[in-house]
Amino acid sequence: MTSEIRFGTDGWRGIIGRDFTFANVARVGLALARYLRDPERGELPVYREWGVPLRPAEAGLLVGYDTRFLSQAFAFELAQVLREQGIPVWVTAEPVPTPALSFAVVAETRAGGVMITASHNPPEYNGVKFKPEYGGSATEDITRRIEALLPSEAPKLAANDIPQTSLREAYLAKIKREVDLALIRKAPIFPVVDAMYGSAQGYLARILEELRVPYVAVRHSRDPLFGGKKPEPIEENMGPLRAVIRGLRGRVRQRLLVGLVTDGDGDRAAAMDERGEFLNTHRTASLILWHLFRNRGLRGPILKSFALTDLVQKIADEVGVPCQEIKIGFKWAVKGLVTKEVLFAGEESGGYGYSWHLPERDGILSNLLLLELVATTGKPLSALVEDLFSRFGPHHYARRDLHLPNRLEIAERVAQKPPEALADHRVQRIETLDGLKLRFARGWLLLRASGTEPILRLYCEMDDPKEVRKVLDAAEALVKGGLL
Repeated sequence: MTSEIRFGTDGWRGIIGRDFTFANVARVGLALARYLRDPERGELPVYREWGVPLRPAEAGLLVGYDTRFLSQAFAFELAQVLREQGIPVWVTAEPVPTPALSFAVVAETRAGGVMITASHNPPEYNGVKFKPEYGGSATEDITRRIEALLPSEAPKLAANDIPQTSLREAYLAKIKREVDLALIRKAPIFPVVDAMYGSAQGYLARILEELRVPYVAVRHSRDPLFGGKKPEPIEENMGPLRAVIRGLRGRVRQRLLVGLVTDGDGDRAAAMDERGEFLNTHRTASLILWHLFRNRGLRGPILKSFALTDLVQKIADEVGVPCQEIKIGFKWAVKGLVTKEVLFAGEESGGYGYSWHLPERDGILSNLLLLELVATTGKPLSALVEDLFSRFGPHHYARRDLHLPNRLEIAERVAQKPPEALADHRVQRIETLDGLKLRFARGWLLLRASGTEPILRLYCEMDDPKEVRKVLDAAEALVKGGLL
């Protein structure tokens, strides 16, 4: 009996050996081949309304993979299926970050790209991300059509030689054009680059070496278990980076320490300041956006995910540009970036996209923009965050992940009867764009079931870190009290 395959917020993911098997990867490969030859594909909104050129299957697919267990083998399995169907296909010669694959799809005018990765998920997971011609997350219309074309059984395969390709140099050349390298070279900075054992390792480090900027690399080796932590840029996973930065503080006093983090497949970013204090993805997004507005002088509408900080909204209001909230998952930001209707899109998970670059999250470019910000201002990250708080008010955030197999049922029950107050904070407004958000006078709480893991997530932002903990404690008690 075959397993059900469903594409979530960004691709299909499953546990290796249970759901994510060679047979199921082959089924996805055949569905992709059928999709590329679907005569009705051109009627999808991305081609009919957005102006994306429809490329035939003969334009070929690129298949990349990350550093997870068996990712390379899964990549070749999928490529074999495509080759059997007569579709030109190339597999990357080494693990690659997702934005490098997405850029290659656009630069080489391919019909699409496939990335074998489970991104930030725990090491027992793997997954498939499909990147259409525009080099960004597949829309829901596209993934639904792929799901509808899934075969019930895995196709039989013959052995084929699959050509390999390297994407590193072209991608590095592209992102080096996007920042002021001369400014970064001259700045008194000392980056500590943390790849979290993911496929972005060696990319930012390579640029820093070329610039002769001193740096230290952390978690820049192959470890399919990711050091016992899932490769997600959240505070609980930042112990190694914090230890290195605090160990360097007394030794590099003439330079500004900057911690730069990418996730398992390099499309997400976060940071750490010179004191070893983690800058979560909300503060990272806010700093990058403020840099684009204040130092680069850019203007344009903004997209922010439902779980991202209100600070982004306040920054947009300050400069007089529209800021629209979207559902969680970068696929909801793709249209605005493809059509160039928006300048910047950001999400709570650490994904930031730029209309002049790609309709795709890019953690490596985001890290370079943070370096450019520090080089431009001459200020450490801690001072830059304080500048934002002085201007827009303090914003403190935390997320709590509750492992609950019946997360969907619990979320539905709370949504049907939401509380009137939590931790002495009266609910002033309820928002339901994606999950259940309770608005208080001093902040908000969002309750949402994960689309890729058996997790119920509680997100909270308040003006005081103590209040964040109180609200999260109250929300967890609410969720677990009689609902399990």
